[in-house]
Amino acid sequence: MPEPIEVRKIPLRNVSDASGLATLIDDKILEADRVIAVIGKTEGNGGVNDYTRILADRAFREVLRAKGTRSPEEVEQVPIVWSGGTDGVISPHATVFATLPADGAVRTDEPRLTVGHAMSETLLPEDIGRAAMISKVADAVHLAMKRAGITDPADVHYVQTKTPLLTIHTIRDAKGRGQTVWTEHTHESMDLSNGCTALGIAVALGEIGMPADEEVMHNRALYSSVASCSSGVELDRAQVVVIGNARGVGGRYRIGHGIMRDALDRDGIWSAIKDAGLDLPGRPHPDDLDGRLVNVFLKCEASQDGTVRGRRNAMLDDSDVHWHRQIKACVGGVAASVTGDPAVFVSVSAAHQGPDGGGPVAAIVDLG
Repeated sequence: MPEPIEVRKIPLRNVSDASGLATLIDDKILEADRVIAVIGKTEGNGGVNDYTRILADRAFREVLRAKGTRSPEEVEQVPIVWSGGTDGVISPHATVFATLPADGAVRTDEPRLTVGHAMSETLLPEDIGRAAMISKVADAVHLAMKRAGITDPADVHYVQTKTPLLTIHTIRDAKGRGQTVWTEHTHESMDLSNGCTALGIAVALGEIGMPADEEVMHNRALYSSVASCSSGVELDRAQVVVIGNARGVGGRYRIGHGIMRDALDRDGIWSAIKDAGLDLPGRPHPDDLDGRLVNVFLKCEASQDGTVRGRRNAMLDDSDVHWHRQIKACVGGVAASVTGDPAVFVSVSAAHQGPDGGGPVAAIVDLG
């Protein structure tokens, strides 16, 4: 049986600030050696050359090494997933997950938060966007579910991943070995890596059958309702964190999920919070959360038809500010208006993650 989970959200005061994590450990809220995952937002550009993710990663791992007993190699295996770009009102922050000893958590047979993680096989540049990547991601999701003690895919409410994208160096590597790549546009490869990973998650959870290579990035009717996929230059395998609920684990926390049908769908966020177990009125207000919401995690995407609720927008035609940044700022504002807190996890590039123009939402609540 997996151990119960403690989860806390902490601010990042600068790009290499891990003082919030150090404080949690010093105050004995959690132990360094029991930290099993971190999911956070950094303030870089969110693009291929966003090195704030690397700076934040180093800072958090340094704290885990300094305050724990795990070897550097063991600390390196802890999944720390950073999504770059805090456009608009989104505030840099991290959500830290750690296990607790069984006697350190509330005992209950009700469904409570559980976390499992895994690393896929190495993803070669020529795998990205193709069936090989889908299969490798699906295998890693199955392993992470097993480690979380989840047997029913319906109990999975959030799958956060980090995968490699294509760079000039890796494209050259593939070509040097006589291989081809899906695209030679490195920024486009971010959307590609995320979308292909989401299909792997959907296949693993039985949401869809195995898609054909030509459906990747083209058949937007194929998607996962719980996938949240990010990519970057700092790894060469899929880093998978499965978060769901299991009975008998114990603890105070529970997770739920919902779907935003478009960029303005506040109800999709509220439905995720309700699905996590909070009893809310018919027309909820941030005050109704009463401090019980730990965080929400959202993916967003500019609709391929260039409209929201029938109204035309110019995001996809804007040559000055990439649509990634515009839709992220928009959905971040919508999410913050629901939660009353700008420290929300909003990540862009949501191909195959929720319906076109919308995206999945996960919410973690403290049930006390």
